Amino acid sequence: MRYLVLLKAQQPSTPPPPELMEAIMKLGGEATAAGALLDTAGLAPSASGALVELTGGRLSVTDGPFAEAKELISYALYEVRSREEAVEWASRFMKLHRDLWNGWEGESAVVKVMGPEDFGPPTA
Repeated sequence: MRYLVLLKAQQPSTPPPPELMEAIMKLGGEATAAGALLDTAGLAPSASGALVELTGGRLSVTDGPFAEAKELISYALYEVRSREEAVEWASRFMKLHRDLWNGWEGESAVVKVMGPEDFGPPTA
């Protein structure tokens, strides 16, 4: 099963401590060696993005930045056996932030990526 983990946080006023970055690299290495981590990357601030909405049959495009206090700042894509395993990887990542970046706050959304196994057999 694939799970997408989306990290949201307020843009901090200080850069991440070097110890945190080292710990993140180590955790990513562990997840990759375990065959769980498929892809990960940071995301640019919403000021460089756009929101495309469909409401009442009308399509609208709004340029960023968006009004939300928390921004999507990164993602990770995991191939794991269960939701619990994906939550465990996300929790380990969040604990690094708690332990190594005093005052940092954020949230990780763990969302299942639908695959062919999630749909019934094709009808003839």
